[in-house]
Amino acid sequence: MTDVSSHSSIGEVLSLLQSDYPDITISKIRFLESQGLLNPERTPSGYRKFHEEDIERLRWILTQQRDHFLPLKVIKDRLAAGDFADGPPEGVLPFERNSEVAEATNESSASEVVENSAVSASPKKVSAAKDSDGNASTSRTSAVTSLLEGPAATTTSPRGGKRHPTGHKKGDPTPVKGAEDEVEVPEVALTLKELCEQSGLGESEVADLEKFGLLARRSMGHVEYYDDEALVVARLAGGFGRYGIEPRHLRMYKVSAEREAGLFEQLITPL
Repeated sequence: MTDVSSHSSIGEVLSLLQSDYPDITISKIRFLESQGLLNPERTPSGYRKFHEEDIERLRWILTQQRDHFLPLKVIKDRLAAGDFADGPPEGVLPFERNSEVAEATNESSASEVVENSAVSASPKKVSAAKDSDGNASTSRTSAVTSLLEGPAATTTSPRGGKRHPTGHKKGDPTPVKGAEDEVEVPEVALTLKELCEQSGLGESEVADLEKFGLLARRSMGHVEYYDDEALVVARLAGGFGRYGIEPRHLRMYKVSAEREAGLFEQLITPL
């Protein structure tokens, strides 16, 4: 009587799935296993034995990567929770397979995160825009513009006004005796706990943002605090985090932007 095998080797699994997933390789299957997403049975000699449930599990993982572009961390969490539903988890927008639609979805999602953070961090500016123009879309545009351009530049004090002693130059009027130095007081000064409460992040997530150079705490004397810029960055990072984008991913874009800025600075400086 012929013994029919109830399992498949890794090569047989590759041949079975390659027509539906052309980019699959034996190395990729081994990598998914090393990341804890697969756990096929082993023979006494160490060969992998893929049963039907292992193949279906692999098929589901590849589908989530191909159709919904989910990171491995999100897929692993869903597997651990026993969530094998087709499509992205709750709170994550689905990606269309058409590249143009997918790009438009990504841009609209990122814009929504930026706008929501800008509105939360600068309610006074948004309210003023609504009162002056009477148009909600204009107010959102103003909020995003203010976020991207940064705080307004401070005007230089007129000649003969109060000056910091270290900024006095020869020929300038003598500083007024006994005049107090003007100290710029930050509009927002948050502790770590307050930053976590207002941004919705945990202390470990804030530590990751600092580790990758995305935000930094300020100091005034012996007091350390987080300013409004740190709050905006934390809220943006929290928004991106809901889509599976971690601080280490955002670090790549920051480095790229800094390189571009450095290139333009070198081109403009001779002018």
